[in-house]
Order: sequence, then C-alpha cells, then structure tokens
Amino acid sequence: MIRVVLADDHAIVRKGIRDFLEESGDVTVVAEAANGEEALAFIREHKPDVAVLDIQMPARTGLEVTRDVRAEQLPVGILILTAYDDDPFIMTALRSGANGYVLKTAEPEELVAALHAVHEGQSALDPAVMRKVMAQLVGGPPPGTIEALSAREVEVLRLAAQGMTNKAIGLQLGISDRTVQGHLANIFGKLEVASRTEAVTKAIHLGLVSAE
Repeated sequence: MIRVVLADDHAIVRKGIRDFLEESGDVTVVAEAANGEEALAFIREHKPDVAVLDIQMPARTGLEVTRDVRAEQLPVGILILTAYDDDPFIMTALRSGANGYVLKTAEPEELVAALHAVHEGQSALDPAVMRKVMAQLVGGPPPGTIEALSAREVEVLRLAAQGMTNKAIGLQLGISDRTVQGHLANIFGKLEVASRTEAVTKAIHLGLVSAE
C-alpha cells in the first residue's frame, strides 16, 4: 500500500480526494491535515510514502511544508495538488523540492497516476503545467518567476508580515538588525519589489507566507 498524508484546509475537498485515492485499491490515507503545521507534524510522525499538499493553507503553506520536508531530508515524495496554475507558483514549488504538480481540475485517474509516479520516484506534472514548464525551458524564465527564498529569508519575511520591526525580528531570530536588513534587501531583490509592504503582499499571493 502507498501510505499518504493528505493536506487541504477544506474538509469536503479532503473527503473527495481521499475517496479518489483509496478507490484505486493500493493507496491508504494515514492522516489528514487541515493546515500546514498539521501536515508537517503528520509527515514527521507517520513518515508516509507521499504527501499530497495544497498550496494555500493556514499556519503554513504547502510550499513552506515542502521546503521544511526537504531541509529535514525526510524520505517523502511530495505532490502539490492545487487550483493555482500561475508560473511563479509552479516554479517555486518545483524549486522547493516538489516531485509533482497537479491541478484540482484533473480527472481522478490522472491524480492517482500522478501519485503512483511520485511514489516511484518520477516527476508528475499536470499537462497544463508541463506546457508552462516547457515554455520556460525553451524561452527562458517568464516575467514573474521568482528566485527561491532561503529558509532564513522566509523566516524574516514571515515575521515582517506580522508587522515586526527589524530590531524585533533580530531579537526573535538571534541576529543583528543589520543582518535582518541584509536579508530584507535580498528578499526585495528576489521578489522584485521595493518595500516591505510589497514584499509581504507578493509573498502572500505566491503562497510563501500565510495570509493569517
């Protein structure tokens, strides 16, 4: 059996996805998470074969969970299942370490096939997503594609989103104000913005930090 942790903040969506997956006969959902924090905790606890993650979730986004899983070198395949087909989301997810990216408009059999592919160590991309990725490989990165933020930069950005000053962020993370300022400068450059407000707004839109 392929053991799966399923994360989506809508219970009715989780129920539908779970039914689709388990009807295949060789998939069992060992835990369901309603937010990113729960998803990461369940992944650590159950050590599933595959984690199926939505992007936009409370507490922690699917992209953040993906980065944390990869940083901890947990042996888990990650399949992003989302409604977002924007280039920045796709490329950020893949750069963060996702093995697959499927849209919620996919047919049930396409989702099951993608799950099996990820479990077997292959990449699984929705046809619409594959076209976008191939277009980028041929024509170069399109406008709006961002360079992936480091784990520390995401921490700084999350605290900035909470309205904390550079000094407060520094105290929270145990670093100097100047180091915080340097991280923010790097963040502004990667997100192609000129202010904290723009950075936070864009990060929320991209799912890098939670709107909450």
